[in-house]
Amino acid sequence: MLFKQCSCSIINKNSRLFNKNRLNAYEKTKSVFEREGYGISIKAKTEKTVQSAYLKFPGLLYELGLSPQVSEALSIRTEIDTNPPKGAGLETSVIRRHVLFNLLHYDKPSLLAGKLHALLARSYTKGRDVYDLLWYLSDRTWPPPNVFFLNQALYQTGWQGPTITLENWKQQTAEHVKCLDWKKAVDDVRPFLERQQDLALLNEQTLLKLLEEKERV
Repeated sequence: MLFKQCSCSIINKNSRLFNKNRLNAYEKTKSVFEREGYGISIKAKTEKTVQSAYLKFPGLLYELGLSPQVSEALSIRTEIDTNPPKGAGLETSVIRRHVLFNLLHYDKPSLLAGKLHALLARSYTKGRDVYDLLWYLSDRTWPPPNVFFLNQALYQTGWQGPTITLENWKQQTAEHVKCLDWKKAVDDVRPFLERQQDLALLNEQTLLKLLEEKERV
């Protein structure tokens, strides 16, 4: 398993009202945790289109027996895209682990499209992109990407390649995979893997084979 940061996106455009509501939401979040007895600090960055905030819980890792350092903080990063690309498919799932709640999230084709966008649009190799794509493709039941959403995201970030279709997405991805810095990809994810033996699967041959085997649904 690869530990990842929490992230979310919203549909609202960036505006003064939106910024005010978002900051109020952070304050309400802080208040809720404090009422439950948690120590928490929130630091937000609002300069970019994708705005982020760090929620830090000092001492929680120590209380849970996960760190010998009393002062070490559990840090959760949230991201809010104030101008998300159009076309994402949404669905809801009821989560029953620890607490019961209804979660709104991207559907499977849109999740794969988002990961393909990250891989194709990024100008450098990021290990998490490669690992996540490996994880998606290793599930033979995973549907093909939401290509409309993928193209909207690519055009938004200056994509100069061809329009992605259900017929060419595997070829375009394979061409990009062949140009990756695989040593960097492995080194990036190594500290976050619970099972170090999974690194043996993180290579060009495995990913190309999975792309080749992926059937169009």
